[in-house]
Amino acid sequence: MGFLRGYEAQIYALMRIVLGFLFLAHGVQKIMAGAPPEGMPLPVFWIAAIVELVGGLLVMVGLLGGLAAFICSGLMAVAYFMVHQPTGLLPIQNNGELAALYCWVFLFIASRGSGIWSVDSVRGTA
Repeated sequence: MGFLRGYEAQIYALMRIVLGFLFLAHGVQKIMAGAPPEGMPLPVFWIAAIVELVGGLLVMVGLLGGLAAFICSGLMAVAYFMVHQPTGLLPIQNNGELAALYCWVFLFIASRGSGIWSVDSVRGTA
C-alpha cells in the first residue's frame, strides 16, 4: 500500500508494543487467577505466567527485545505442541491459532530486534 510506504519502522514498533501488551495481559490474567486450569502442573503454570508477564513487558518497552521475543516464541511453541496439537492436526481444529500466531510474530521480532521507540534503541542496541 503506497500510502504506508515510509512508515515501516513506526508500524513495526506499534506491532511490537501492542503484541507485548497483549502478551503481558495473558500473564496478568494467569497471576490473578492464582491457580492453573485443570490438568496443568503448577510449575508449568507459573513459568508460563512469569514468561508472559516479564517477556511481554520487555517486548513492549523494547528492552532486550530480541532475547525476550525469542523466549516468548519458544514458550508459545511449547504451549502449542503440549496443549493444542494433541487435540488436532491444524490450529483451526485445535484452537491453537493464537499460540501459533504469537510464536511466529515473536520469532519475527527476535530476528529483527526492538527497532525504534524502544529502550534498546535509546541504548544503541536495537
